Formats: sequence, structure tokens, C-alpha cells
Amino acid sequence: MLGFPCNQFGAQEPGTDEEILEFARSKYDVNFQMFSKIEVNGDGACDLYQWLKSEKANPDGNPDIGWNFTKFLVGPDGRVLERFEPMVTPEDIASQLDSLLN
Repeated sequence: MLGFPCNQFGAQEPGTDEEILEFARSKYDVNFQMFSKIEVNGDGACDLYQWLKSEKANPDGNPDIGWNFTKFLVGPDGRVLERFEPMVTPEDIASQLDSLLN
């Protein structure tokens, strides 16, 4: 799992990278790699999210990220296998991994 903070959703992540990491670790016990803050929508969207969104739109067909905690599952071969909306938990995803990776 990789985390990419973004402040485009209700200004929920206004801090520095260090402040965001400390908050994520202390509040949510985050133990995965966290990267620097990025933009995921609009003209400033980072290349990674431009690609992820072009590969898998949301269930309504909209490629834009609607809210924090949208998740993408990328297979070992680099293909985007699935997109999960914010309310889907990592535990929900884990229960589907066998069927998604085969």
C-alpha cells in the first residue's frame, strides 16, 4: 500500500509532509509508505494519477477523484486492475484480492 496525501478535498491536509505523516501514524497507525503531497485532479494532477484515472474511472464513468481515500489496485504487471471508492476499506479489498489477481 502507498499513500499520496492531497489537499484538494475540503483542505483536509494543509500541513507539511512531515505533519501529515505524523498525523497519519498517530491517528490511524499508518505503517505504509507515504509520499509527498500531490494534486490528483485538474491541470496540476500528478502523472501517476492522470494515468490511474485514465485506466479506471469511477462506477459512474467519471475519471476524477471524488474524495480522499480513493484506492487503486495495480497488478504485478503494472495494469490497473480495480478502483475502489473511499468507503471501501482495505479489509474489503483484501477479501477480494484472490479473485482480482487471478
